[in-house]
Amino acid sequence: MNKHEDIKTLRHSAAHLLAHAITELFPHTQLTIGPATETGFFYDFLPESNFKETDLPRIAQRMQEIVQRNVPLTHTQISKDEARKLYASNKFKLELIDDLEGETVGLAQQADFYDLCRGGHVTSTGKLAHFKLTGISGSYWRADRNGIALQRISGVIFFTQDELNAHEQRIEDAQRYDHRRLGKQLDLFSFHEEGVGFPFFHPKGKLILNELQGFMRARLADAGYKEIETPMMLSDELWRRSGHYEFYKNNMYFSNVENKNYAIKPMNCPGSILIYKERPRSYRELPLRLSEFGKVHRHELSGVLHGLFRVRAFTQDDAHIYCPIELVEQEILSNITVLMKVMKRCGFDSIKKIGISTRPENAMGDQAVWDQATDALKNALQKAGLEYHIKEGEGAFYGPKIEFIIQDSMKREWQCGTIQVDFFQPENFDLSYVSAGGELKRPVIIHQALYGSLERFLGVLLEHHKGNLPLWLAPVQAKILTVSQEQKEYAKNVHDILKKAGVRVEIDESSDALSGQIKDAQEKRIPWMLVVGKKEAAQNTVTLRMLNGTQEQGLTFETLLEKAAALLN
Repeated sequence: MNKHEDIKTLRHSAAHLLAHAITELFPHTQLTIGPATETGFFYDFLPESNFKETDLPRIAQRMQEIVQRNVPLTHTQISKDEARKLYASNKFKLELIDDLEGETVGLAQQADFYDLCRGGHVTSTGKLAHFKLTGISGSYWRADRNGIALQRISGVIFFTQDELNAHEQRIEDAQRYDHRRLGKQLDLFSFHEEGVGFPFFHPKGKLILNELQGFMRARLADAGYKEIETPMMLSDELWRRSGHYEFYKNNMYFSNVENKNYAIKPMNCPGSILIYKERPRSYRELPLRLSEFGKVHRHELSGVLHGLFRVRAFTQDDAHIYCPIELVEQEILSNITVLMKVMKRCGFDSIKKIGISTRPENAMGDQAVWDQATDALKNALQKAGLEYHIKEGEGAFYGPKIEFIIQDSMKREWQCGTIQVDFFQPENFDLSYVSAGGELKRPVIIHQALYGSLERFLGVLLEHHKGNLPLWLAPVQAKILTVSQEQKEYAKNVHDILKKAGVRVEIDESSDALSGQIKDAQEKRIPWMLVVGKKEAAQNTVTLRMLNGTQEQGLTFETLLEKAAALLN
């Protein structure tokens, strides 16, 4: 059994432990289901009277008592008739029994507690000590909002107390370093009732976005991409033809101009396709790589909006590569190279997970073409030395794709980069190129978005770095702090030298003591604090103080600029 299966077993067993405690404390409660989840476990109940948050400590205490009993867990198969007798007064379990195939059902048991179960448990309750109940919420039987309302108790469990402590620390850090809090504290962005779901970027926040765009733009230019810009609003007929209207119409913004209907773009693809179709294309032009930092709008419901993570307008670092099917592999390999450079620069040294989503049942195109495209994705990842897993049948109907998952400093996973092969739009828009033999052939389109949404990626970055952005991204990279007013003139000289070298630098113009200046710079998360006093002014040096408190004294301007160049370039 691998570690992933082990943790699922632990979580499933914890759900049974929770249900066991509930039956002892609240014997008239009806049990429904209690699965393991990707992050923990839950159990849904129909209590005689609703549970309250104040009940959780008592429930957790009873769970720990059952843990201390170290009761063995067993699993057997019993007949459905026998199961119906056990659950004669529980309509939920009776419904489950009727829905199961075969003449027997699984029954898990620990002491006098039993539950319907397919199996997969730890050997005894003594192995379930390191858990925490996380909350109570509402749910519905079988997720049917028109069905019976239930109460869900959720929790987490780990193999050791150290793992549980680390998890709780990550939760605490996630709250402390929430990007919305950091955005306000560092004066990066804001949200206003006059534009719900639309972020307002302040000068420092816009500077960070520009730096992210600039770095990506340079990497794409090196890889042979050509940047384009397409209109924000296009005829709704275009969106009907592309298929986006049917899929996104409830999330699109529309306008009528001179009796013609338009839609604000929710995607950048159709605009790029119109540029490709502007004139006949030759095989000599392919692959044609068109990139765009395109602003898209989607009408998300207010209840799902979440800072920069879920907004109604965002910028995609889109690219569309038009190429013959036989060149897909080399293009994917090039995309991966760019992705790795960008993620490493942003502080993500490795990709946590990579998935290849393959052909679904309702796919368009020949199986042979799908196989060729999927093999190209696999081969590119293998040549890049990257492991991947197959997400069978989870591709879009128009082509397979790669999804890249990064992990932040708090062990949370984020899907950012995607690379998608598209057979549908070339067919839909009748795209073609003239082959070397003079024949008209159909290209494929590779859709590429490596940041995904720049706004969302900024939110991830802020939380990953806990507000302490790397030097190249920091809005103010260095702040000059003076021991006394006498060094102000020398501070201006230092400022001018650094600014000329391309460093974003400021002088603390306050009359605060040095300790107050340091505290202010730390609160603003400024990476470099350059302290100058009598000694530094006399020797034409500075003392470099980092955010973590470490210092380097007596740095010459030449050494300081060398350090800056190494981090900025």
